[in-house]
Amino acid sequence: MATYAIGDLQGCYEPLQRLLSKLKFDPTQDHLWFCGDLVNRGPQSLECLRFVRDLGHRGQTVLGNHDLHLLAIHFGHASPRGSDTISDILEAPDRDSLMDWLRHQPLVHYDAALNWCMSHAGVPPMWSARKARKLAQEVEAVLQNDCQSFFEHMYGNQPDVWDNTLTGPDRLRVIVNYLTRMRFIDASGRLDLVTKEGAGAAPEGFFPWFRHPSRKTRHKRLLFGHWAALEGETDTENVWALDTGCVWGAKLTALRLEDGQRFQVDARE
Repeated sequence: MATYAIGDLQGCYEPLQRLLSKLKFDPTQDHLWFCGDLVNRGPQSLECLRFVRDLGHRGQTVLGNHDLHLLAIHFGHASPRGSDTISDILEAPDRDSLMDWLRHQPLVHYDAALNWCMSHAGVPPMWSARKARKLAQEVEAVLQNDCQSFFEHMYGNQPDVWDNTLTGPDRLRVIVNYLTRMRFIDASGRLDLVTKEGAGAAPEGFFPWFRHPSRKTRHKRLLFGHWAALEGETDTENVWALDTGCVWGAKLTALRLEDGQRFQVDARE
């Protein structure tokens, strides 16, 4: 029995199947964790979404920014963009059930016993893993019970720094931005949500979130995706970057949690 954490699928269903073959994945014994962005930009978003849903208790995913964007479109609070490749989902006969399943997925998966914490973009340095999970649950409660209100206010880059006194849509929006869009921060935890290049491209005064010297999760093992430009490298103990740019023609990566071994397949055979 093994548990594998897999990077951003973004509709790359065929590489996923080759990766699972390489892992000799046994759906009766093994577990798969996905770090979000199951859909969009790639050619087979519908197949990816159905596959992860149908894993049942053998699968675990967290929500990424592309997953939330899909949900916002489904609930009428966003329109598809020119680069989106989610029309197959929006036209699927099981669209409603897929969207209901998706909006009930967490933003943070924290297994205290195994000492692993997974979120799409990471955990901001001023939060512990437990606090990240608690704040994620605030968003999940609204997403699962009052999603129309949530998606009406989800988009935006402000506020760009955490404050415990935040309330309402501003509080939920900044939690979502930290957990699904974060790359660079400054010493106070302020977000830069514009720069998307690799770790060496940090704007003045900013640095990759996982290099904050006072990061509260430095003794936790963190899994995240989202940042393909890192090419799977963080040079930081206990932090694993899993998005290796499959949708951009690079690789799809899995990490076996029991021993830290990586497995990869090329985006194209």
